[in-house]
Amino acid sequence: MNEPAEFGGFPPAAFRFLEALERDNSKTTFDAHRSAYEDALLEPARDFVVSLGAELQRSVSPAIHAEPRVNGSIFRINRDTRFTKDKRPYKTHLDLFFWEGEGRSRECPGFFFRMTPRAIVLGAGRHHLRDPELAAYRKAVLDDRAGSELERAIDAVAATGAELGGATYKRVPRGVDATHPRAELLKHTGLFVWQDHPLPKASASPAFAGWCADRLEPMAPVHRWLVEHLR
Repeated sequence: MNEPAEFGGFPPAAFRFLEALERDNSKTTFDAHRSAYEDALLEPARDFVVSLGAELQRSVSPAIHAEPRVNGSIFRINRDTRFTKDKRPYKTHLDLFFWEGEGRSRECPGFFFRMTPRAIVLGAGRHHLRDPELAAYRKAVLDDRAGSELERAIDAVAATGAELGGATYKRVPRGVDATHPRAELLKHTGLFVWQDHPLPKASASPAFAGWCADRLEPMAPVHRWLVEHLR
């Protein structure tokens, strides 16, 4: 495996590969385009992780982890089909994750990136909180100081056009006053913000890492709140 080089952009072949999987999501198609996956998508992705990671370490926190490998910051192209009726074997997008914390990467707050042939999704937070984290989250939401800080963080991020996700319950947890001023936040089992963007021309150039960092950095208030309160 080659060492990551300076990111130069994702070539057209990367998007043609993803489009081929959209048309025919089969092992036959993947095997026929394996070299495109490895050379046009995976290798630039490794370089991109290094470049965007450095941007986030400068603008958000030097403790951000950016590991340019599959099962590090790069998600596998293979789908986990064990618990879903959708048995398509491959993703038709590229997923990346940059996290902060000393636990397992997918169990830490962080910044996420998804690239399809037509769009970019950028976000920050945690999609699912484990039981101990969920208890810590609820305790912080109920705390006057910490809960108010979260409201301000969400408002600041929402002002940039990002959406808030993670609410899964219709009612607040048992034992909590349903009229609590932050009752809606107590319906969450995850907390994340995200924004969709049309695929920019910058995706084909070295400027893409900076383009993404400029849109991720405004989401940092929610990320920082989670890092502080989910310890």
